[in-house]
Amino acid sequence: MADRFDVPKGGLSATLEYASARYSEWLLVDQTMIDRFADLTLDRQYIHVDPVRAAETPFGGTVAHGFLTLALLTHLFENTQGAIAPGVQMLVNYGFDRVRFIHPIRAGARIRGAFTLIDLVEKRPGQFQQTHEVVIQVEGLSKPAMVANWVTQYLQ
Repeated sequence: MADRFDVPKGGLSATLEYASARYSEWLLVDQTMIDRFADLTLDRQYIHVDPVRAAETPFGGTVAHGFLTLALLTHLFENTQGAIAPGVQMLVNYGFDRVRFIHPIRAGARIRGAFTLIDLVEKRPGQFQQTHEVVIQVEGLSKPAMVANWVTQYLQ
């Protein structure tokens, strides 16, 4: 049975219903993306930017930064069908209750986000706080790259 969240909307009621996770499209995390993130954050550790040296590590090649994975959540969430409730004018990041990087994302891998709504609270009229359980999957692997409880707020 699906969890139901009733959201008052100017005298109307919309129901958000998540029976299971909603999935984003697959996204390629290539070396160019990793290098650009390294340049932006000044985190140029060799496991991210030096394919020859990284090949000698247990990772077997370069891997994406954990924080790059976090930074991609907004993009992955926005292209998830039905993840944003009707009437939302603005969605803002509020933080995380939990984040764990379980498995590295190798350069050239494709990832997608699985988003499951686990909580929805009206903070004040027209402002809501929602928590999604997020699982970042790597194509072809059974173990997730990352799991998190992501808290966002939105205004109608």
